Amino acid sequence: MSQKIVPNIWCNQNADEAGAFYADVFPDTTATVGATYPNEVDDWQAQFAGKTLTVDVVIDGYLLTLINAGDEFRPNPSVSFMLNFDPLRFDGDRDTARASLDETWAKFSDGGSVMMELGEYPFSPRYGWVQDRYGVSWQLLLTNPEGEPRPFVIPQLMFAGPVQNLAHEAATFYSSLFPSAGVGFIAEYPEQTGPADAGSVMFGEFRLAGQWFAMMDSAIVQDFTFDCGVSLEVRCTDQAEIDEYWNALSSMPEAEQCGWLADRYGLCWQIVPENMGELMARPGAYEKMMQMKKLIIADF
Repeated sequence: MSQKIVPNIWCNQNADEAGAFYADVFPDTTATVGATYPNEVDDWQAQFAGKTLTVDVVIDGYLLTLINAGDEFRPNPSVSFMLNFDPLRFDGDRDTARASLDETWAKFSDGGSVMMELGEYPFSPRYGWVQDRYGVSWQLLLTNPEGEPRPFVIPQLMFAGPVQNLAHEAATFYSSLFPSAGVGFIAEYPEQTGPADAGSVMFGEFRLAGQWFAMMDSAIVQDFTFDCGVSLEVRCTDQAEIDEYWNALSSMPEAEQCGWLADRYGLCWQIVPENMGELMARPGAYEKMMQMKKLIIADF
């Protein structure tokens, strides 16, 4: 799978369970263990020895990784996942697309919480925003089959709190770093709407490494912002590429650990070699990684 940027979702000791749940929610979806903790770990991780470390969930060809860890972080709606129910995915049948959306909504809302009720909105005849039982946010949208096609799964970044009204700036910055990138369609707030300034982003799109992302500035004062609950993993071809992304993105030295960093907007990234699985199979690799900030391939 040639996906350069892979969203990672932090799970509280239940990544296997969450993976099975998503495989049930979506048809033709797989959830497989990507990596396991070594049998010998530091005392503070003793409960994870030999257990699942990551679960790879592939939804309509799109890879999400679930991280099996503790309760240090939890996903929040600053990063959500838009699901585009385009009738073209259902042989042009709008009723079938709508039925699939409703079925997915029912599964997500069971044990979850509704952020925006499922219904008709000016931008879509069928839309809803829900946080599932694992805290992951999903926006379900019945799309216009006559519009430009988009992938089924698109991560959306919501800029709120300390980064309110910085969506366009951030998208421009990210687009300057990646190949096959650029800012696309933007709908602006026509007037001040809550904390969102007139001219800030009501909805926008951008691409990084050929992958679609969405963005918005929140129209409601929020008590959350970006953190490690959802991070973006960048798979690099070599050390030079790791160095390039690390130097461009890292903005908080105190957040640097094991290939993780936080950028100037607080968004968390993992900058890793694309052969990470091979490196981690080497003797003592896990212990070596735990001592690193930026990952150094030669030191594994």
